[in-house]
Amino acid sequence: MMPRWLRWCVLALLSWGIWAIMAKPIGKALSGAHNQALSTLGILPVMLAIGFSRRFSTPGNRRHGILYALASGAVSCLGNVVYYDALSRGGKAAVIIPLTMLYPLVTILLGILFLKERLNRIQFIGAIVSLVAIYFFNVPGEEGLLSRWLMLALVPIALWGAAGFLQKLSTNHVSAESSTLWFLGAFIPFGVFFLVQEPLPAVITSKTWLLVIAQGFFLALGNLAVLAAFAHQGKASIVTPLTALYPVISVPIAILLGEHIATREAIGIALALVSVVALSYETPANDPTQTAILPGNQLLP
Repeated sequence: MMPRWLRWCVLALLSWGIWAIMAKPIGKALSGAHNQALSTLGILPVMLAIGFSRRFSTPGNRRHGILYALASGAVSCLGNVVYYDALSRGGKAAVIIPLTMLYPLVTILLGILFLKERLNRIQFIGAIVSLVAIYFFNVPGEEGLLSRWLMLALVPIALWGAAGFLQKLSTNHVSAESSTLWFLGAFIPFGVFFLVQEPLPAVITSKTWLLVIAQGFFLALGNLAVLAAFAHQGKASIVTPLTALYPVISVPIAILLGEHIATREAIGIALALVSVVALSYETPANDPTQTAILPGNQLLP
């Protein structure tokens, strides 16, 4: 029988895989800012579920933990907006999704710079592979080192990576549940801000409303599922890379929706999948020679 932690991992994998692809059809009707604002409605039920869990221990400075979590949510929101815009402007979901999942590389680099952490051997290989993957994702024939759409897709990688680093800092002070709640809570004021700055279109179909609310729900449900996997004795070294493979759900859906994958792009996708597993590898606790950094509670993308 499948262990409970593994069932929660599968739920997170499915939830994030569906979330990642839903921005494509929504982008035909809403801007990235509107998408982010309205999808906040979908996270409210999950916030309530976390709020009733009553597991809010504070091992460190509660104020610092909350501020780091709020900052993480704010940075993540900005990354989401750029990601949604990248898809709405015609970018291939089957290519952009695997590329943007390379954000753990940024989280790890920030940990090295500010927390004096080190890459283990597997992570070092993953970092090299991620750079090779970015090369293959680059569209040949455009002027310059990087294509325009690739430059846009690199923005959420940087922002989500920074958000993961802030999440790690947050969970040094408060419980994972508390950090998650404040992380998701940051989406609410940002949603209000986006709506004030950019009024909604005069007409939004019921289908679009359903899709955008469902998108927010699946994003938050994935977060909740990862927390549950850890709560049921799931090991970070297994849960982290497993749930990071959500493109294995998104990419086949994108292909079924009519997207074509060239050989160069297929190589980039394969390398990105290998890279994210390597970057998420956690050195065993009984190995005193190496340390590893994981992107917070994996509350992203």
